[in-house]
Amino acid sequence: EAAPDTENEMLALPLATGDPTKVTVNGASVSLEDEMGPLVVNADGSLSRISNWSEMTPIERERTISILGKRNKLRLEKLKDEQGQAGEKPE
Repeated sequence: EAAPDTENEMLALPLATGDPTKVTVNGASVSLEDEMGPLVVNADGSLSRISNWSEMTPIERERTISILGKRNKLRLEKLKDEQGQAGEKPE
């Protein structure tokens, strides 16, 4: 029996689960949020992730999400205010 041609084999994308933060890999549901961590809104409006997220304990992750949620909200409000002021024309 001939060996399968693995050089030209097309790899399939993971199946969508309906939740954009989860994918199915080899039949198991994998949370991208758990693997990649939450988004961080930087002061300049750019986005990043926490580099050591995968090494954090569950309690550290919970606290980080709580702090980030509040900080991201404040930063987004500040950026929107600055953008609104930049769009206003002096009379």
